[in-house]
Amino acid sequence: MQRRPGNPRRSYYKRKTCRFCEDKNIKIDYKNSGMLRDFITERGKILPRRITGTCSRHQRQLAVEIKRARIMALLPFSVHD
Repeated sequence: MQRRPGNPRRSYYKRKTCRFCEDKNIKIDYKNSGMLRDFITERGKILPRRITGTCSRHQRQLAVEIKRARIMALLPFSVHD
């Protein structure tokens, strides 16, 4: 039995760090719709932690503030084609 060609070890990528934990001056607020748009898809869905790299605490805060911004009509609930 022969080994497969290539690197026998898996390559791991560097884990993303939480933007809000690194810079304590950034506040998560529903009025900052420009910043909140970084955390939703073009269809209007909230991006998961594994993609954005935020910690669980700030991901929960983001979800609450995105939902507030949707109610205040600062962000769309969904995008129709």
